[in-house]
Amino acid sequence: MCELKAIFKTGDDESRTVMESVTKVIVNDSLIEMTGIFGEKEVIEGKISEIDFSKGELIIVAND
Repeated sequence: MCELKAIFKTGDDESRTVMESVTKVIVNDSLIEMTGIFGEKEVIEGKISEIDFSKGELIIVAND
């Protein structure tokens, strides 16, 4: 199974891990809903800028 670490980046070049072991991502306009391996959910406002499966990272950036 391929799991991702969701990283949120702001315009200040700051970044933080929002969620580990993300298995499902649903995008609804500017809302990104992530579901983890144990069913936990996290919703964040932003846009996906990159998904890198080799690093296991999902990069989300803040809306302008």
